[in-house]
Amino acid sequence: MKKVDARGDACPIPVVKAKHAIEELSGAGQVEVLVDNEIAVQNLTKMAEQKGYQSSAKKLADQEYQVIFTVGEQTEEEKAQAGAGCEACIPDSRTDTVVVIANDKMGEGSEELGKTLLKAFTFALTQQDNLPKTILFYNGGASLTCEGSPMLEDLKTLEAEGVEILTCGTCLNFYGLTEKLAVGGVTNMYVIAEKMLGAGNVVKP
Repeated sequence: MKKVDARGDACPIPVVKAKHAIEELSGAGQVEVLVDNEIAVQNLTKMAEQKGYQSSAKKLADQEYQVIFTVGEQTEEEKAQAGAGCEACIPDSRTDTVVVIANDKMGEGSEELGKTLLKAFTFALTQQDNLPKTILFYNGGASLTCEGSPMLEDLKTLEAEGVEILTCGTCLNFYGLTEKLAVGGVTNMYVIAEKMLGAGNVVKP
């Protein structure tokens, strides 16, 4: 049984760690994941349900929970699909998804929480089987592709996997960030409109 200690890890790290551990099994086996909150337990069991794994969860102590995944042997068809998964990091042209980020935080309410959530969202993108084709940054989101951005490494990872990263040039100029762009390229509002209108799906976190 593979063991994963995800206690103290913020969302979505427990799910990511569990996913990687299951992939390392290369067949049937079990993965034990320890977490310290019920939300993490719910996220893990939901992932198991989505992926078709058996799972069990129990509380071991105060702020300590155990989730066990049981993975069966893959059929030949499933192995073939897994083999095709090596192409999963290539942007899916069939869905043509474009992510647009217009702020340096996610949602309304606490600014600190919003920034934490957006960083977690960007990291979660790097862990998806199907990546977006393009991520557009404008207005307050322009700073996220520049030097000092807390999500710079994740954006570079996405770019390395073929995701197009574009930041509004007018926005960079407005905020005095033109010389600080650290990932992706500069674009304009015509291209931004074109990308969004031509997308099969537009996601705005």
